[in-house]
Amino acid sequence: MANNNNTNLALLIDGDNVSPRIIVSLMAEVANYGTASVRRIYGDWTSPNLKGWKERLLNHSITPIQQFTYTTGKNATDGAMIIDAMDLLYTGRFSSFCIVSSDSDFTRLAARIREQGVTVYGFGERKTNNAFIAA
Repeated sequence: MANNNNTNLALLIDGDNVSPRIIVSLMAEVANYGTASVRRIYGDWTSPNLKGWKERLLNHSITPIQQFTYTTGKNATDGAMIIDAMDLLYTGRFSSFCIVSSDSDFTRLAARIREQGVTVYGFGERKTNNAFIAA
């Protein structure tokens, strides 16, 4: 796809389900779709699992959003990301959203954003659920 820097993007990353190793290639790919004026990553930053992100966030000007894990088995990170996505959607500032996760929990979010006439780009590992890919 041709680079369209006039396109204002919101980049939302599920830090619980994405490896920090992909950030360089991810940012290069996102740049093909426009300018990510909002760059956020969600997770419980007290968790040792997210330790590898710090330097990469600084290098790419990505804002970490803290979401504590209050209960085992519940995904508070997904909920926070969904709420922020809807808030950003209703500002009307973004022509596209980039959702980065291999989690199928974002299937309905992607479909809802698209229903509003906004383009959604999904990025995830090969294990990403087909329903999320289709949305």
